[in-house]
This record gives sequence, C-alpha cells and structure tokens, in this order.
Amino acid sequence: MERKRLILMVALTAICGLVLANTVAAQPTLRLGAASNTGGMVVFVGVDKGIFAKHGIDAKVVVRNTGPQLTKSLKAGEIDFAPAAFTNLPAALERGLKMRGVVGYVGGSYFKSTTDSMVAIVVRPEAGIETLADLKGKKVGVTFGSTNDLYLRELLSKNDLPPTFVKRINVRPPSFVSLFDSGGVDAMVAWEPSVTRMLDQVSGSKVLLRGGDHVCFCAVMHASPETVNRDEKVTQAFVDAMAEAAAYVRDPNNLDEIAQIGARYVRGMDAELIKRTIKYWTYDPRLGDNTAKAFEFSVKQLMAQKKMKKPYDPANYLELKYIKSTMERHPEWFQDLPGAS
Repeated sequence: MERKRLILMVALTAICGLVLANTVAAQPTLRLGAASNTGGMVVFVGVDKGIFAKHGIDAKVVVRNTGPQLTKSLKAGEIDFAPAAFTNLPAALERGLKMRGVVGYVGGSYFKSTTDSMVAIVVRPEAGIETLADLKGKKVGVTFGSTNDLYLRELLSKNDLPPTFVKRINVRPPSFVSLFDSGGVDAMVAWEPSVTRMLDQVSGSKVLLRGGDHVCFCAVMHASPETVNRDEKVTQAFVDAMAEAAAYVRDPNNLDEIAQIGARYVRGMDAELIKRTIKYWTYDPRLGDNTAKAFEFSVKQLMAQKKMKKPYDPANYLELKYIKSTMERHPEWFQDLPGAS
C-alpha cells in the first residue's frame, strides 16, 4: 500500500512538473532594448517587478549605450523591440528601414509635441558664459545627430544664430561627464543623469538653459512589422505591460524601490542619483496626434539639413491600435496623466 502511494506521489509530482514546464515554455520571450540611462526605467522596472511576466511575457533586458547601437542590435536580430527617438528615425525610414512604433518609451508626446526638461546646457565656471550669446566661438559638446544636438540647433535657430555660431564637438554619451570634467569643452548639451553628474563633478559649473519645450526628447518602442504582426496578442500584452510598468514608475510611493532597480541596470548610476534626476523625465506610454506632430517636426528638420528628400507620413510608422486598446481597457494606468492638448 505504501509503495503504491509513493509511486502515485512521484507520478503526480512529475505531472505537475510537466504542466509547470509547459506553462513556462508557453510564455513568449521578448528581448527588450533599453538605453543606458534613466530613460529605460519602464523596461527595467517592468522586468524586475515581474510585470511583463504577469502579462505572459518572458522579457529579457538588453542594454546599449546609444540609440544607433540599439538600432544596430535590432536590425541584427539581437533585440525584438527597441526604443527609437524621432531625431533621425524618419530619415532611416525614408531609406527603407521597416519599423512600426507601438508604445511610448519615454517623453510625453501624447500630451504635447515637445518634451525636453531632461535636456540642459551645462557650462564650466571659467568659460564666462552667462547667456546664449556668450556661446559664440565656444566649444560645445553634443552628440551629432542626436536629440541634444537638435536641441542646440533649435535654440540657435530661434535666436537667429547659425549652427556655426559655436564650435560643436561630437561627444558620445558615455563621455559626457569625463570630457566636461577634463575641460575638453566649454559647455555640454546633455540629458539626465549626466547633467546632474557634471554639476556634481565640476565645482562652480551651472545650468545655462534647461528644457523650454524646444524639441521632443521622446522615444517609441518599435519593431519590424513581422515582429509586431506575428502574434497580435503578444504585441498587445507587451504594450499592456509597458503601460502598467510606466504607471508603477510614475507613482511617487515607489521612488525608493525603482531607484534601486535602475541602479542595478545602469553602470555609473546609484539609487540616490536616480532619485534626484527622475523628476526631469516623463514616462507616458500613450501615442496620438501630438506624437505625429513631433515626428513631423523631426522630418522638417531633417529636410532642412538635406538628410531627407520629402515628407514621410507618421501613419506609416505609428501603429496606434495597441495603445488605444490599452487605454480603453485600463484607464487606471493613465489617471495621473494630463489629457492631450
């Protein structure tokens, strides 16, 4: 009798194990790209807190330092979904890049077409820079073709100043702080947390200008049409998870926890730095008419720079049905956010 009971228990244990294994195996795996800064908090928190798993997705984080590196990994098949800023994306789409954007990664482009409070111009103490006009002939660090570069160009343009008014120095994001600290530039246009790190590192340095709604530092999670359309239920689950994770990140009650999570994913960031700088970022996953306007603004800039030949319809890139469905089914994840202007 005992032997039969033992055999039965072993058999039941094996069956339960198989059921569990099949359940885990049934979860689709998605490799999610994220930038090596606080912009990636929604992805970091969504994976760490099991929010993607809750929505039936086995999510893996793939961190890269720059947008071009994320795009390269996406095209190489190393990532399934990756964030992309609008700064240069339209030009790549015109050249034949096939991508569909399905959910916001960072920025508040649903509410308004500009979001740039995380971007600032930091100046060294000995540079003698008090106003934008004082930048004349100064060495100013930017990342050519990136949002900080567009921010500087737009500021100069609005003040009737040509790009040649300053000596633009191409700087990779991982080198923002070190080059500023060494005095290799008089000023640096960067985003958080690099802005705050420079202010901490160089005594007497200060912010010349921050934000001002000049550009949209916004990015969308996108993938190839094949990935997006392969299984619409999986794509919807991914968008749902991004929206729920974004709501968790925005909740001030979770600040200490998410700061610890972010510090584990991004080299050179500690929890206290994240807590000091996350207020400058906007984590709104919604996409809409203002998102399209932000996209069209980038198209105009790229055409003016002769990087594009003609307009590109944002509807050919933005796939809104998934986030619209999420918003309809889960209004509680968006109740703290402003409506579209």
